[in-house]
Amino acid sequence: MTVTAEIARERVEDFSRRVTTLRACLHQVVVGQDAPMNLLLTCALTGSHALLMGVPGLAKTLIVKALASAFDWKFSRIQFTPDLMPSDITGYELLARDGTNGSSQGMMFRRGPVFANLVLADEINRAAPKTQSALLEAMAERHVTVGGQTYPLEEPFLVVATQNPIEQEGTYPLPEAQLDRFMMEIRIDYPTPDHEEEIVMKTTRGVLPLPKPVFDRETFLALRDLVWLVPVSKSVAAYAVRLCGSSRPDDERAHDYARTYVSWGAGPRGSQNLVLAAKAHALLMGRTSPSFEDVQSVALPVLRHRILVNHRAIGDAITSAEVIKKLLADVST
Repeated sequence: MTVTAEIARERVEDFSRRVTTLRACLHQVVVGQDAPMNLLLTCALTGSHALLMGVPGLAKTLIVKALASAFDWKFSRIQFTPDLMPSDITGYELLARDGTNGSSQGMMFRRGPVFANLVLADEINRAAPKTQSALLEAMAERHVTVGGQTYPLEEPFLVVATQNPIEQEGTYPLPEAQLDRFMMEIRIDYPTPDHEEEIVMKTTRGVLPLPKPVFDRETFLALRDLVWLVPVSKSVAAYAVRLCGSSRPDDERAHDYARTYVSWGAGPRGSQNLVLAAKAHALLMGRTSPSFEDVQSVALPVLRHRILVNHRAIGDAITSAEVIKKLLADVST
């Protein structure tokens, strides 16, 4: 099923009105940060996970909590630490007893904080790989397995993880398999002076209330389904595939820059996420179908964490972002 020409404009206009209301609701709490907010909305409206990068104090947690409140979702925050255990995320089984005589009633599963609609994995790289992997099944399969029993997670289910880019002692790098599960790596920068003054004035008068819900679950799922139903031309999909192929140093389509500086390029999930994010970006801009420009607009956050540069790149101070910019400049549409 696709969005037909007859209903496309009406549905896109309704989508735009609802998103405009959502943005206004979020800006009651969050000052500025329009670009990261739009990228996070893109992830949410496609049912995808996001990785937030930023130094402390830039409202990463506030943005995520405000989004959950506006969507009227069950929100859960997990503070990742070196001693965090997998069962602290997924939940655990315990022996249940009858309240009257204390006799055993068998094993009972107590759900962990991952059983929420929006899970904030705060400082995810502070936990050991074994604990990080406990979240991977939930992100990939939308269910949790404990004691041989599988427990589905309620839709919608999103994980937004945060990382602190400046404090790396006592951290464990995320494995490539887990990084690939995040649609985007979203970077949050310092606010402008005007925005910082507004932040100071708002936050020193008392505790800011979270925004009131503007969507219910059914409305959100309808918007998410609309994003998935947006048609994409074969040429735009082929362009996304060419971009990812050009980042793979051993591929015959590889760009010379990738052959020189890239150790590992973006896989097929990169192409999928480019197209899906481009669909959401087009709708957010009020258009019914994504263009080459939509793919280019989301390419940096979608591909940045999927391209691993080599030692030569590190020596020459070349980052994955610079590789992506080079590919965007040279790969034909």
